[in-house]
Amino acid sequence: MILARYFLRRLLMTAGMVSGVFLGMILLLDMVEQLRRLSNLDAGFADALRLSLLNAPEAFYEIAPLVMMLAALWLGLGWSRNSEFVVIRAAGRSVPRLLAVPALVLLVLSAGFMAAMNPLVASSAREYQRSLSALQGGTTAVVALAGDDLWLRQADAQGQTVIHAPRAEETGTVLFDPTFLVFHPERGLSVRLSAARADLRPGAWQLQDVKQWRLSDLNPEAQAMTLPNLAVPTDLTPEKIRDSFAQVRTIPLFQLPAFIAALERAGFSAREHQMRLHMELALPVLLTGMMLLALALSIHHARSGGAGIRALVTILSGFTLFFLRNFAQVLGETGQIPILLAAWGLPVATVLLALGVMLNLEEN
Repeated sequence: MILARYFLRRLLMTAGMVSGVFLGMILLLDMVEQLRRLSNLDAGFADALRLSLLNAPEAFYEIAPLVMMLAALWLGLGWSRNSEFVVIRAAGRSVPRLLAVPALVLLVLSAGFMAAMNPLVASSAREYQRSLSALQGGTTAVVALAGDDLWLRQADAQGQTVIHAPRAEETGTVLFDPTFLVFHPERGLSVRLSAARADLRPGAWQLQDVKQWRLSDLNPEAQAMTLPNLAVPTDLTPEKIRDSFAQVRTIPLFQLPAFIAALERAGFSAREHQMRLHMELALPVLLTGMMLLALALSIHHARSGGAGIRALVTILSGFTLFFLRNFAQVLGETGQIPILLAAWGLPVATVLLALGVMLNLEEN
């Protein structure tokens, strides 16, 4: 247990140093990109620095598996160079058994890292989009304004309703000249509503100056009704409208299940959101697998040489796994392979591959 604590402490210290190096590189490179992007705008160095700081959490979060693999590689090569591996083997300790406790602790710590970083990445990404849009002179709204139309869809007990508005208030909760198309589950399009304005209230749209056509009537135009006000039930909220126009990465993990359910009730495809949810849940397993694989490939007898080759193979393996993970995500989002296989297949395979290499190392 003492040896396991020693190894875990060394791994966390190394991961912290590698993370600091990569964060510095990310900030430096992103600062250059932000300065280039803002060169024609009325923005200064402070604005570019703020944008870089907002963009850094997401960039670091995406490369966290590579950072963990490089930290484990650094530790494994140092372990071999100092002959600690030889001493452990001479003492009769098995490397896979030695790494069992640190791997489990790392799995728990990775879950905590994911739980803490995911909301931070989501909020910083939303703030980055709003800040960049404000600097570019656009609107911070997440709905289409001015000449662009806004389309929404909602579901209720009577069926589905498609909402179209040529203009909207920037929060998406006030629509001007909207049209509501109500679809019956069996009869299809059944009611058309046209209003001068629609305000989103808790549980309902409040329509003003409404004209209602019942398309099941023999002459819908002749039998159309004009009403000063009308309430249309809805399950939409300002948060749902905002998130529905945001990228999936800007939705925190704990909000994804409810958001996926709302999308499916409204008839939208939620594959991208489901894929994101499972990718996030599988991240701790991937981080642990990358650590074990890097150690398995880098630990060797110092006198056998080949440290440079082992480091190169480990780095290439890390980039290959990183590419395959992104490729599997695309296949899962497009429906080419099941979501569970796309999200969990590579992390589990990485852990099994690392265990296989370590067991083979024990036999040699």
